[in-house]
Amino acid sequence: MARLCSSRFEREARKLGWTRIAGIDEAGRGALFGPVVAAAVLLNPKRRIIGLDDSKKLSPERRSELALRIREHALAWAVAEIDAQRIDAWNIYQASRQAMSAAVEQLSIRPDYLLIDAMHLDLLIEQKSLIKGDARSVSIAAASILAKTHRDLRMLECDAAYPLYNLARNKGYGTPDHLEALRQHGPSPLHRHSFAPVREARCWSTRATQAPLPLEPVSS
Repeated sequence: MARLCSSRFEREARKLGWTRIAGIDEAGRGALFGPVVAAAVLLNPKRRIIGLDDSKKLSPERRSELALRIREHALAWAVAEIDAQRIDAWNIYQASRQAMSAAVEQLSIRPDYLLIDAMHLDLLIEQKSLIKGDARSVSIAAASILAKTHRDLRMLECDAAYPLYNLARNKGYGTPDHLEALRQHGPSPLHRHSFAPVREARCWSTRATQAPLPLEPVSS
């Protein structure tokens, strides 16, 4: 039986007395380039947003449309990034956890309960980890949409600075065109050098050494 994205877990949490429920998810964990991005969202239970689902199941146009509604109607939301240098220093799992924790800390309303996509955070807040949570919980789905749309926008910005890698299309993931660009030109300063395809790239590209774009957290 297919799992449907619903408010079931939010309702269960409210029955237990929790009132400020945040969903948390990340985007870009498997990419070869750029930051991992996490979002935290406190949906307003009185303002239902129709169509929330795992961001990977939605078209870019639908994701953008829903991201706008989330930012307009959520009680609070925040997005945080961990850059490639810190990913290389910590590993991607720890970097993802740090990005999620940072997003929660930046919320303008302090949550008392967290719904997290397949992760546990070192925060003194009651929390529930859900496998494939972005396809099961509307709060986690909302977070996945904000994280994905934010990161995709970052990749469009980076594409202008690092045009060799076609980031506007591949969003930093290890697609055939991206891997071929790495073989031909080597990695840029914003690639994740601890990841095998990047580490094994032939050499640094002299044409891909522009200064990194600033990466700043945002919230509301």
